[in-house]
Parts: sequence; C-alpha cells; structure tokens
Amino acid sequence: MTTAEPIAGHRICPLCESTCGLLVELDGRAITRVAPNPDDVMSAGHSCAKGLGLGRIEGDPDRIRTPLLRTADGGFREAGWDEAFAEIERRLPEFVTGDPGSCAVYHGNPAAHHLDSTFYLGELIGAVGTRNIYSPASVDTWPKNLAHMLLYGTGLGMSLPDLDRTDYLLILGSNPMVSNGSTVTAPGMHHRLQALRERGGTLVVVDPVRTRTAEVADLHVPIRPGTDALFLLGVLSVIASEGLSRPDRVPAVVDGLGAALAIAADFDPDAVAAACGIDADLIRAVARGFAGASAAVAHSRIGTCMQEFGTLANWLVEVLTIVTGNLDRPGGAMFALPPAGGQNTWPVTRPPKLMFDRWRSRVRGLPEAMGELPAVCFAEEILTPGPGRTRALITFAGNPARSLPNSGAIEQALGALDFMVSVDCYLNETTRHADVILPPPPLATRGHHDVTLAHFQIRNVARYTPPLLDLADNELAEWQILLRIAAIAKGTPQRPVEEMDDEVAAVAARRAAKLAGREVEQVLHAVTDRRGPQRLLDLRLRSGPYGDRFGLDPDGLTLALLEANPDGIDYGSLTPRVPEVLRTPDGRIDLMPEMIVADLPRVRASMTRSAPDLLLINRRQRRGMNSWLHNALPQPDGGQCALLISPRDAAERGLVGGDRVAVTSKVTTVTAELRIDDALRPGVVSMPHGWGHHGPGLRTSRSASVPGSNYNALVDDTTDLEALTASPIFNGVPVTVTRMSEELP
Repeated sequence: MTTAEPIAGHRICPLCESTCGLLVELDGRAITRVAPNPDDVMSAGHSCAKGLGLGRIEGDPDRIRTPLLRTADGGFREAGWDEAFAEIERRLPEFVTGDPGSCAVYHGNPAAHHLDSTFYLGELIGAVGTRNIYSPASVDTWPKNLAHMLLYGTGLGMSLPDLDRTDYLLILGSNPMVSNGSTVTAPGMHHRLQALRERGGTLVVVDPVRTRTAEVADLHVPIRPGTDALFLLGVLSVIASEGLSRPDRVPAVVDGLGAALAIAADFDPDAVAAACGIDADLIRAVARGFAGASAAVAHSRIGTCMQEFGTLANWLVEVLTIVTGNLDRPGGAMFALPPAGGQNTWPVTRPPKLMFDRWRSRVRGLPEAMGELPAVCFAEEILTPGPGRTRALITFAGNPARSLPNSGAIEQALGALDFMVSVDCYLNETTRHADVILPPPPLATRGHHDVTLAHFQIRNVARYTPPLLDLADNELAEWQILLRIAAIAKGTPQRPVEEMDDEVAAVAARRAAKLAGREVEQVLHAVTDRRGPQRLLDLRLRSGPYGDRFGLDPDGLTLALLEANPDGIDYGSLTPRVPEVLRTPDGRIDLMPEMIVADLPRVRASMTRSAPDLLLINRRQRRGMNSWLHNALPQPDGGQCALLISPRDAAERGLVGGDRVAVTSKVTTVTAELRIDDALRPGVVSMPHGWGHHGPGLRTSRSASVPGSNYNALVDDTTDLEALTASPIFNGVPVTVTRMSEELP
C-alpha cells in the first residue's frame, strides 16, 4: 500500500489583520505543514507564529466538532444537527415574537475576517430583530471609528499610513512588531520599518513601554498612559507657533485649519510636558521632525483608543497629518480602494446623520455606533429588570466573558440568561453558559477574501483562496448555520437554506446591477454556477472598482480571475482619493467638529490633575489573538502572563521578581506573578489581556493548565468610560500592587 502525496494549496491567513499568504499541505483532512507564500503579492513570504500554527489550531483535540446540548445536571452531551436546531426552535421564538428585542447578539473578532459572517450575520440579526448587538469593536476601536466618521464621513474607510513611501512615521499606542499592525493591513511590518530606516527615514514610537517596536525606533517617547491627546496638542502648538503648517498642501475641501491650530495655543510643550511625564524638548523635536519631513504620517491604535481621551487623540492624529500637508499624498495618510467595494467606494450619499448615536441603550442611554451598543451595556442589559431586558443571547465566534470589561459582572449576566446559543469551536468561559453550542467547520473548508480588512490595505491588491476541503458529512458551513437560526427566528424553521440564500443573493444582485449599470437578470445569470459566500463575493468583486461589470469590461476583476491567480493581483500603490472618498454630509472635511470642540475643556482640565501611583496597561503577545488562540497556541512561557513592573516601583514596594502579588483596581483584585522589567517607565505596570482561563466546565486543557491573570476583571464598566463613545478604559487603570501573604492561596 502506498501513501498518497500530500495535497498543497494556497491560504490567506484569517487570524489577524495582516492577512498573510500561506502555503498549506494536507494529508487527508489534516494540515501537515504551513509555510509563508513567497509569491503572495501582499505578504511576499512573511507570516507570524499564528499563521504558521494553523495546523495546530485546526487539529486541536479540544475543539468542538459535534453540536452540544446542555443536560439537566449542567453538563453537555453530543447531539446531531437536527436535534440541536430543534432545541433552538423550541426555545428561541419566545424571545423574538413574544418579547421582541430581548435576544442580544455578540460577535467576536474572528467573525470580522470570514466571508460567512460578513455576508450572512446581518441576516441573523435582522431575523432576530434586535438592537442589542455587541462586539469587541466598542472595546478597542470606536474612538478611532468616531474620529474618522466626524472628519471623513465613514468609520470603516479609514485613512492609512503609506508606510512604504513615508519619510517620517509616528506610531502612537501600537506595537506592530508584535501585533503585526491593526486597522492597517501591512504584513511583514518589521521589513517595512527596516526599509524606512534604510531609505533615511525616521521612526518615532510614543508608548509607556520600550516595546519591540520602540527598540528599533530612532526616538522613543515614554509617555504616561492616557495623555496622548495632550502630547499631540503640544506638537500642534509647536507647529502653530513656529509657522510649520503647510496650508499650500492642504486639500481645498478642508475647513477649520486656522481654528485647529489656534486651539493648540493653550497646550505649549512646557504646559503639557509634566502631565505627559516627558521632557518638553521631546515634544518640540517630534513637531519639528514631523513638519519638516518631505512626507510624514502618524498612525494610532489600541493604546490611543482604550483610554480616557481616545476620540480626541485619534482626531488629533488626523489633524496633525492634515495641517502639515500630508493627507492624501504619497508617504502621508491615504485611502485604500477595496476590490469588493464598500462605504467609501459606493455612490456618494449624504446622510443627515452619521452612523453614531442613532439610538441609545435601555438602561443608561449610551450611544450606538455603526449598528452596535457599547460593550459596557452588556451585563446591565441582562441584569437590570424591566421591559426589554435581555433574556436570550446568541454568540458567534466570541468570548465576552474574557473580552469585555468587568468579567465578574459579565459571567454573572451570562448565568442569568434564560436561553443562550453559541456558534463556537471551544467550550470556554462564555460557551460553558450556553444551552446549545454549534461548531463551525474547519478553516480549510472556507474560501477567503477579507472584504472588511481590504479597507485597511496599504497597497491596492485583490486576493482570494478557495476552500481546500469539502465539508464532511457531519459539518455545516457557518453561513448555513446562520441561515438556519435566522429561519427559526423568522418562524419558518423548515425553509430550505438554499431558498434563503437565493433571497440574499437577489438583494445583492440588485445592488450589483445598479453599481455596474446592468440588468438584474444579466447579473444573476453571470453568477448562476455559484452558491453561498462565493456567489455574494463574485457579485461584489464584479461590481467593485476593478470589476468586469458583468462582461462590460472583459479584463475586469471577477472571482474566477482571482481563482486563476492564487498569489493575488496587484493594482498598485495607494492613489489620491480626496474628495471623492468623503461621505460627510456636505462633502467636506471639518477639522473642528462640534462634538470634539465640546470635549476639549475636559482634556485641558486633566493637565493639572495628579497622576495615580500606578497605572495598568495591557500588552500584545505574538502567539495570541485575544483569548481564543491560547489553547491551540499556548505561550512558551507561563510567566508571559505575569505583571511587569519597573525596577524603581518594585523597590519602593519591597517587591522582587517571582513574588505573587495582588493587583487591585476599583472593581476587584486579581493575583499574578511579578516580573521586573526596565522597559516600563516608572508608574506603569503591564499585563496581557484575554487571560483568566479558570472555573468549572472548561474543555480547554492547555490554557486551563496555565490560566493566567484576568486583566479584564479589573476594568470598570460603569463610571470610567471614554466620554464620547462610552468605550471602557483599558489603558491607564489605577491599581495598587502588593505582595500576597503566604497563607493566602
């Protein structure tokens, strides 16, 4: 008997925003080897440990592969798909027809990357008929989304740093040497930063910690957590007072340039330096270097979003780029042209209201953003009695018990639900509360094109990798699972999924026909051989900015063309797109939005406020993606979950490395191993987020054996919120750190 040769195929990694190209070998249904694809037009042979660990993720013995139903004793038993859907049919309708809106939906980060959820999650949400929708976006992104909405009209079509052509890169609150970048799709970040240095450019990193990215920078600014807005105002003050702005290079559609510079007058470097915890001359050096570069760009991420002045900080990043004449210019901040189209490519509409604060939460009246409520509402909407109380929950590829703030309240809320369905591959801290768990199929059974993240590509490319495996007999595609639940919610549980899919495609075809200038019948005929996400993707690609318009442009983009080019198609560098990219009500950029101006006194008042003794910040890990990879790709050192502290702060408290310490915030106390690290500035301690894998009922053997400390449990979800978006403050949490007494466990 001879052994068959392994099957090799292309994959786009679906685990993070870098979307690296991979080459995968299969033996039967098992992934036996993963390697970077040297010919991928975007990643060019780069991949991180997460992507190379795809086989371990797929083959994790703890993964759920058969539906699970809760038993009377609180455990779970395996069930068939029909039995699982029958249980959902028996219990879900009460929360849709009997009490509309009492069923909430939570979707996690993995859902943002997959075609199934991109195209079909909305069908489920619409069928349930709820406004109680949550995701991690309100934890780590909303301030940046809101700043971009106010300036450019859309929270998704963000300005991007043109990394490969800039001469001066200012990074705030991001560690791309570890995270690979976020809200920027730029695989191989270490190569790009090295190329910047080699062409004589300058890299400046603003971070309380000397991160791996800061170590390779020309200048590290060790700022106090939560003061990025003050730092940027100080930079603008120098630019204004020394006449360093470049109005000649500012797009004609920009309003409020003079006013934006004038507001910086109260924030000269000498005034803000003490609050930022840095030297005023550092601020001046950054201002002069940024303004004097032929092409400069600032990029901000999680560290600026998960803080008290998140929206102001991200607004100021854009203002800095604009006033120095670096918006919509090569090497500055530019806008991608996503191949499947999107908010900033479709025909211009001028909505009277942005996708923000269109409705508010039941309990505290906190604002919606982009169709979701703030995550800080999650627990209270379940635990607070009254009409409209959330009594049922559907989670999709998410672990809110370890992703949202105040984990204690989250788990209490999950335990108080009347009914819960989870589409997930793990029995984790969240799904252990579910009544029904439906497992997604292997990643190798899915085609991949990142519709959402293409908005963040720093180069205009189009890529697609088809499924490597067919679904097995006991597997359902995620889109089929979503449509089955949607059918139940609509009261038509026996409706064929294929019929529902045709209905979804008909709606998509009408939009594609309008975009392409074709008849609907012609559009549907062109994709008649496809079903599911592939059909919907083909409709988007063919009606997108590079599309063939269903035959009108024979050389245009189609899904078939991408299938024939598995390494991708390169459409070139980013090109200027202002003003056509703008979706603001008047088609212009107002540098001084009313909401921002009204919040400026708050940041001004913070200048004289005394800083707490210790501020807690979170940190990224190379093998982690929030909580869900901890089991399949465990950290090589359990101590990587330790609390890091500076030598000075440890000495002042009589602490030594290896101590077990109690970390206490206004919410609760967690314990952690202590490690001393001189990369931290004094007054700052650091722990990774997403850990705390403990408690009954888990089937995640590796992560539960090294549970780590639960950062999220320390974060307040009630009073300490970002003022404009109601996002929780994860960075800059006041804490005390004390040695555990030996008699305590």
